[in-house]
Amino acid sequence: MRWSPLLLVLVLLATGCADSRTVAIDEVPVAVESVTTTEDASTGTFRVDCGRNEPRHLNADNMVIAPGQPFGAHHTHEYVGNLSTHAGSTDDSLAAAGTTCTTGDRSTYYWPVLRLTDRTGHDEHAPGGGAHGNTGEVLPPAKVEITFTGSPVSEVVPMPRFLRMITGDPAALNSGRGRAVWSCTGFEDRRTDRYPECAPGSDVLRTFDFPSCWDGRNTDSPSHRAHAEFPGSNGVCRPGTFPMPKLRVRVAYAVPAGRPYAIDSFPEQLRDPRTDHAMFVNVMPVELMDRVTTCLNTGQTCS
Repeated sequence: MRWSPLLLVLVLLATGCADSRTVAIDEVPVAVESVTTTEDASTGTFRVDCGRNEPRHLNADNMVIAPGQPFGAHHTHEYVGNLSTHAGSTDDSLAAAGTTCTTGDRSTYYWPVLRLTDRTGHDEHAPGGGAHGNTGEVLPPAKVEITFTGSPVSEVVPMPRFLRMITGDPAALNSGRGRAVWSCTGFEDRRTDRYPECAPGSDVLRTFDFPSCWDGRNTDSPSHRAHAEFPGSNGVCRPGTFPMPKLRVRVAYAVPAGRPYAIDSFPEQLRDPRTDHAMFVNVMPVELMDRVTTCLNTGQTCS
């Protein structure tokens, strides 16, 4: 019998068989931080509490990449923040919607769901789920942390309202632009682009760091990347771009010991951990973004 690559991956996921996409967390080397902070740095921290998607806002849409196309993501996304986000969302509809964030932040934060692959999911035959090869029971996050920090070398400017950003790449197997960061709670200094096998009592942890250099003009671009980019390894933004608050989203999951799991992906991306990604649309009121920027530039810790 000849196995297709997709079928083989699905069998491995469903049976829990080890493959090259998994790694024990104690085998992952400790990461070394290398960015030096200067006296001009914006050293503050601003935390936003948006819950962990208790309303279970899920859909297979992507208003940034595939606006106006229901099920255009071909995999299911998990949302916190804006309660209305779907394929047909607009700036006006987002600004008028409710939010799970305690600060009144109406921004939308979203990423692919994580599933236990040895269980049957609620969407076994639905678009985004089993119909697109994403089988299994959706595992709710145990915790979601949203943090904004400044630049290690300068003050930051406010993010423009309705800025759209992506980090990572859902087509990373082809593009080579993956930025997936997987770890385990209690082992945050060990980071990998593979599915981690965590120690007992430790949760699987996904970290999404977003671009923090803005072109000063646009809230989106045809590639959804050219208007907002990552700084250099020294933390400095490229000439012609401006440092803005750096968004980090961390999502933890209490994966039962020994159970196989995987994120949703495009069918041809085989649910590879390197395809992990997240999206953000800034719908903070201008006054709140000004508070964030002032907090960072004055070196405070705020929430």
